[in-house]
Amino acid sequence: MGRGQRVGDGLPVIGAFTLLLVYQTFGEVIVQLAGLPVPGPVIGMLGLFATLYYRGAAPAWLRDPCQQLLSHLSLLFVPAGVGVMLHFQRIGAEWFAISLALIASTVITIGVTALVLEALRKLTRAGRDE
Repeated sequence: MGRGQRVGDGLPVIGAFTLLLVYQTFGEVIVQLAGLPVPGPVIGMLGLFATLYYRGAAPAWLRDPCQQLLSHLSLLFVPAGVGVMLHFQRIGAEWFAISLALIASTVITIGVTALVLEALRKLTRAGRDE
């Protein structure tokens, strides 16, 4: 998109990104005020999801820039890769603890996912029986 171009119903792309940042800031404020142990962007994302769910769908002026952002999401992982390379020797020294944590967290995640899926399956089955 060139300078001054607009997406969808006329809102500039900068407006769509500003909206995303407003929800992120909203999440950060909520986390700081409530002292929640959750990242602010996650709360902001839940707020955006609730808003879009209430509206019924994401408008084109928001959907199109977000699709562009998602298509370049891999670029956001470059700093993490640089961090891994920067601390490569420390990772080598603590590989056992890191491996154990990765395996344990994966097993726990699979277990919790299975329990949630089973609970939801029972709820939907109970809802159909009534």
